[in-house]
Amino acid sequence: MTRTIPDVRTVAMAVTDGMLHFELSLAHEVFGGAPVGGADPWYEFTVCGPAAVRVGRFRLEPDHGLDRLARAGTVIVPGWADVDEDPPGDLVDAVRAAHEAGARVVSLCTGAFVLAAAGLLDGMRATTHWAHTEVLAARHPRVRVDPDVLYVDNGSVLTSAGKAAAMDLCLHLVRLDHGSSVANALARRLVVPPHRDGGQAQYVTTPVPAPGNHPLSALFPWVMERLDQPLTVEDLARRAGMSSRHLGRHFRAVTGTTPLQWLLTQRIRHAQELLETTDDSVESIAAATGMGTATTLRRHFSRTVGVPPDTYRRTFRSRPPAATLP
Repeated sequence: MTRTIPDVRTVAMAVTDGMLHFELSLAHEVFGGAPVGGADPWYEFTVCGPAAVRVGRFRLEPDHGLDRLARAGTVIVPGWADVDEDPPGDLVDAVRAAHEAGARVVSLCTGAFVLAAAGLLDGMRATTHWAHTEVLAARHPRVRVDPDVLYVDNGSVLTSAGKAAAMDLCLHLVRLDHGSSVANALARRLVVPPHRDGGQAQYVTTPVPAPGNHPLSALFPWVMERLDQPLTVEDLARRAGMSSRHLGRHFRAVTGTTPLQWLLTQRIRHAQELLETTDDSVESIAAATGMGTATTLRRHFSRTVGVPPDTYRRTFRSRPPAATLP
């Protein structure tokens, strides 16, 4: 009998002695917390492990054994504290079995060592905390370790760098499962930036940075209120009270990109939210985001997001109900 793969919003977190409590708590907050942004259904979240486990100074009682991972649509593996030791064989076997059963497997920080031990990263690009990338690469030479990204999305296998980057990957998953509007609402609740570049060109990158004491802090909200207008670099420089050259240097330092690329990114992100939350035509959305014409919006949107606006709207306006673990 063919097994039906559970909805990816059925989330199981794999735990064992020696997990890092920060990443574990972070995943619980995102996937086990209250729904946000009108998302219905949210996630069904469970913790799976071999009886009681020690996480830092805490004792944790899992909801189910590790064999339950194979029934989940998404498996989260938090950071592994002692990377000098091989992860437990029962954990490695359970994570491998879950992936073979069709689960999306996600590691946070040094949880990548568990995925690598399970053979899930062979031949793939992956990342982990920068302090351990050389160890991961040496121990698992078939893994293409990238130390310079926040996270890597290989579809059914995803890895993140350390600490705050784990939050970036969790928000990325929420964005994939529920859309950018819900992910942004969750980020606001958690008081974190809504989206940082994970290194994947097919996803919209370079958001508005968190408020801070930098020369562009007053410019960003001004621009966001005028995305429907045909702004130029000269307009932004004039508003910021600096030359176009100085503006470019500050943009590169704060956002990692150019003023025009950043502006285009904000227009695309706004278009995503309008496609998810309104019935406005593509023509109307093009005008509201400063793209001018539907043709221009479709070209930039498809190149940046990877699908046309109409396909994106269908994906995030008609989702199947979440599955329940039997």
